[in-house]
This record gives sequence, C-alpha cells and structure tokens, in this order.
Amino acid sequence: MSTGDFSTSLNYCVPLPGYDPKEPLVKYVYNPPAGVPKQNFELQPFPVIIRDLRNANGVTDIEQLVSLDVHGFQFVKNEAKEKDFVDEGKLKDGYYKEVEQLVLDRVPGAKKVVIFDHTLRRLEKEPTARQATSNDRGPIVNPFPTRTHTHKLNPITSQLRVHIDQTLNAVYNRVRRHLAPEDAERLLSSKTRVRLINVWRPIQNTVAHNPLALADWRSVDGNNDLLETRRVLEGALIPEPNGGLYNIRHNTEHRWYYLSDQTPEEVTFIQCCDSKVVEEGAAGAVGAPHTSFNDTRSPPEAPRRQSIEVRCLVFDSE
Repeated sequence: MSTGDFSTSLNYCVPLPGYDPKEPLVKYVYNPPAGVPKQNFELQPFPVIIRDLRNANGVTDIEQLVSLDVHGFQFVKNEAKEKDFVDEGKLKDGYYKEVEQLVLDRVPGAKKVVIFDHTLRRLEKEPTARQATSNDRGPIVNPFPTRTHTHKLNPITSQLRVHIDQTLNAVYNRVRRHLAPEDAERLLSSKTRVRLINVWRPIQNTVAHNPLALADWRSVDGNNDLLETRRVLEGALIPEPNGGLYNIRHNTEHRWYYLSDQTPEEVTFIQCCDSKVVEEGAAGAVGAPHTSFNDTRSPPEAPRRQSIEVRCLVFDSE
C-alpha cells in the first residue's frame, strides 16, 4: 500500500464577498428562496503536504505518536468483536458498548460516555476496473431504519472538506437532546467538562483509498481559522439556532498528518470539541480539523475504503 509523505490539495472554506464575520456562515439544505444563494461560502483546493506518522521519528507504537489534549487526535490499538457492521442489534447492543468502554479506558478523565449516532461508509459492491477511481471512499451507507441514506456508486470528492464536526453550542444541544432532562441540567449547570469525540475505525480492510488526514491543533489559529457554519433546514427561514460545525479557513501554518496502511485494529479518536478549552480558556486542543484525501498512489485493484465513526459525548463526571 501507499506510505510516506504526500503532496496533494485539500478543500478549505472561503467565505463569499459580503460575509459578516460576526455571523455564522449559512448553508441551505433545500432550495433557498429566490435570490438567496444556497450557501455564502465556497470550497477551494489549497496545496498541502500530509506527513505519514507511521514509524515517525522512529516511534513504532502508534499510541505514543499524538494525544487528544495536545494534538486533537489520538491513535489506539483495539480489535473489535464486531466484524461485519451489518446487523442493527449487534451494532447498537454490541459495538456501541465496545466503543463506550474503549473511550472510558483510554480517554484521560472520562467518567461517562453517551453515544448518539454513527456514520458507516462502504460501497455496496467493489467497482469494476473501469469504474474504480482512487477517489472512492464509499458513500454514507446505513442499513438501519433510523438513518437511511441512498447514494449511487460515484466518487464524492466534491463533498470532502476540512472541518470540525460540532461547535460548543451544538455539543450542549446534543447533551440536552440525548440525556434525560435532569441529567443534562445537572451536568451542564455544574460546568462539567464535556467533549465530543468521534471514534473512527476502518472495517474489513486496511485503508488503501482515501485515508483520513488530521491537522495538529497547535498549528491552527483558533481565532481566525474556525468558521462557524449553520444549516437552514427544510421549512425554516433562519439557521438552526442550536446546531453548527466549523468549516476551516486555509492557513499555511496547518500541519497535516495521516497513518498509512491503517488497519481495522487501529482506531482514531478525533476530538471535535472540548468545553474546558472553549469556555474556560484552558490549555489544550479544541479539536482536530480533518478530512479524507485522494491518495493517487493507491493501487486501483485495492479494496475501497470502508469505515465507521461513532460519535460520543464524553463527560468528566457521572
């Protein structure tokens, strides 16, 4: 498979003229009213070098390479009992519990974990040689009735962008949505540290196409690079008040990394928000900008990427 540093381009967010930096960026998820643009930003590719962390600086243990609190992401060795990820009962009753225990065991300070959803990416079948492109990371596929998506067998490179999944406001809204009201109020009123951590795992195969790239938080300008973006949902006239993610503005200082030949036994923790850092100004990482990227060195005959990411609210108190 492909290894070593790689020069490529990543899609960053560029606000359109007239953007008010005091307001969030906006994206309509349906056709907007006449005369209103679907979004007030665009994605533009910028050149980057993505460094391979495999055996970087002679470090062979992937768990010693990076950490959540410093870099915003972390690698953990763990073999899942679940292998197929096609049965709803096994996933939610089995794999979710595996992930919960993994986070409790491996995230410093974690006392309570609430999993609220997941994204599964795979192609329904491997493309033929003529169909295959190195861009195929697999569309979002979830066979479970709670989250159903239908996609054609097409590359989706246009959707790849540098981002962080949730703002602090969105995380607090998740707490209120997914915990019992009394638990949510108790944890939020006590200013308990809450983090949103995505647990990302390749499934079935070693990653050959579209590896996951992550930026070292220490290279991010938190005051300038994070562009809060909110959606306008169908039937609404204004952006959702309690949602939002960060699209990322390009910065030549960003330092990008990936783990070559990542296997299903090598899990990535991706921090997407840390209330202690955002609200209290504590030292640490808000999160890790991330995206997958088109590795043109990948052998066309290698299996397409399959992966699952499970989203976890992580509390420092029970």
